[in-house]
Formats: sequence, structure tokens, C-alpha cells
Amino acid sequence: MSLWSAALLGVVQGLTEFLPISSTAHLLVVGNAIGFDDPGGVFTVMIQFGSILAVMWLYRARLWAVLRGLPSDPEARRFALMLVLAVVPAVVAGLFFEDFVRNVLYASPMVVIAVAFVVGGVIMLVVERYRPTPLVTDASRTPIGRAVAVGACQALALIPGVSRSGATMVGGLLLRLDRTAAAEFSFFLAIPTLAGAFLKDLWEVRDHLAPERAAEIAVGFSMAFLAALVVVGPFLRFVGRSGFAPFAWYRIAAGLLMFAALAAGLL
Repeated sequence: MSLWSAALLGVVQGLTEFLPISSTAHLLVVGNAIGFDDPGGVFTVMIQFGSILAVMWLYRARLWAVLRGLPSDPEARRFALMLVLAVVPAVVAGLFFEDFVRNVLYASPMVVIAVAFVVGGVIMLVVERYRPTPLVTDASRTPIGRAVAVGACQALALIPGVSRSGATMVGGLLLRLDRTAAAEFSFFLAIPTLAGAFLKDLWEVRDHLAPERAAEIAVGFSMAFLAALVVVGPFLRFVGRSGFAPFAWYRIAAGLLMFAALAAGLL
């Protein structure tokens, strides 16, 4: 793989990881279009970590305050407990359904992604239009019961094309978080979820790590970090002002284009 391809895929990963449009789907589609080959999935695993570090850096002050306050601050302990419990449903779903996802859904991922894009876009439009009146405006103060319910929505992201961030943001809207709080809670939830997934995947691909791939991994990792760093702040401001409908229409259009490309034999 050329360094230009590594940079492109890093940017795609960083830009799409925290938007409700599925980074996994975009990496698969773009990788397919440029003839990307990732033996053992090493490159994909490593650049994902760049996105995780970006959101940790953006929220470093709040995360450090929580860590420092765990011994004595009830609010810090509640915040940590909220995230730990919210991660549990996705972990359980992953343990039970991982083989089905890999062997069945990823057997023809482009079809599954196209369906998930369109269906997810329609659901997002409906929820955006008929969402209940928000009660939670601060993501860090999300009630634990609501947090766990939002976390359960992550399990849907096992389906290619669903989008972990999209599922949790839509779930947040349904559970009466306002738009900005739903998006920010999704970012908080991403830290333990994606960090855990990264460590698991890294262990699985450990035998495929090779020094000769260090340059492309470094380029992809750096671009994923920078792209995620750039997109998170503007995204929060955008959804607070304009909502999720533009992303819903993007998903629907992208899904229909994928169906057309599949029919024409281009994917």
C-alpha cells in the first residue's frame, strides 16, 4: 500500500469515526475502490487507535478531573460508573454474536452496508422529526439508567453500516438527551468502547505486526488522529444548530448509490 493510500484511509477513519455515518463502512467502500489490502487487519486496527486518542485529547481536562476525583468526588465516581455500565451491553452482545457477524454479515458486507445506510437514514429522519422533548442537556449528568439504554444501542453497530456513533446518538435523542448532549455522550462512550475493542483486536492481529509496515501505519495513524481532532468540535456545533437530518440524507443517498454500484457490478 502506498503512503498516499494510507493517508487517505487515515483521513476517512478520522472523519467518519465520530459522525453518524459508519467509519467501518466507509473504510470498506474506499478500501475496495482503491484496491486496499490489509493482511490480518493490522492497518485498520492501528489507525482506529488514532481516532480514540484524538477524542481523549480533546476531553483530556475532563477525563483528568474524573481520574483525579475518583477517590473523593461522588460526581467523578458517578461519571465513571455511568460509562462502565453503559459499555456492558455492547460487550455482552459482542461475545454472543461476534461469530455470526463475521461469518454471515461480513460474507456480503456491501449489501448489508447499503441496507443499513438507507434504513438507518430513514430512522434518523423519523427520530429527528418526532423526538421527545429533551430533559438532559449535559452529557456528563446523564442518568445512569438512560446511559445504559444508550449504551445498549451500541450493540446495533455490530451490523456493518449501522454506525456506533449514529446508533448511540439516535438512542440518546429517544431517551431525551438534547442533540449536543447525545453527541457528546456518544464521544464519552466511545473512549472505553473503542479502547477495549482496540486492545482485543490488537491481541488478535499481534502475529501480523511487521516492521516493514511501520511507515504506512504511522501515516494512517497520524492522519486519523488529526482528522478526528479537526472534526469533533465543528460537528458538535453543527448538530446543535442544524440537527442530524443532513447526515440522514447522506446515508440514504450513499446507500442508494451503493445499490446502483452493486447492480452495475462496480462493488
